[in-house]
Amino acid sequence: MQIDKDTVAKIAHLARLEVTEQESQELVGDMNKILDFMAKLNEVNTDNVEPLVYMTNEVNVLREDVVRQEITHEEALSNAPEEDGKHFLVAKVIERK
Repeated sequence: MQIDKDTVAKIAHLARLEVTEQESQELVGDMNKILDFMAKLNEVNTDNVEPLVYMTNEVNVLREDVVRQEITHEEALSNAPEEDGKHFLVAKVIERK
């Protein structure tokens, strides 16, 4: 698979990114290098290799989840670009059929 400018444009659109012509050219090269590297990895014989679940033997140490600072509903809404007095208002991205 090869990445071209159209593919970069489609990915940029899906990610809602604005990409200049120069950035698009650079991304084509970078993405093709990534795909070439992945193809190279597919050449490695992994028949006798056990799947790796964790990178280390370290155990996750979790802390207790404690609320440290509470803000009021009004304080939270004061940071919203748009609100209706009760809720944050956001752009509709999914349409019902």
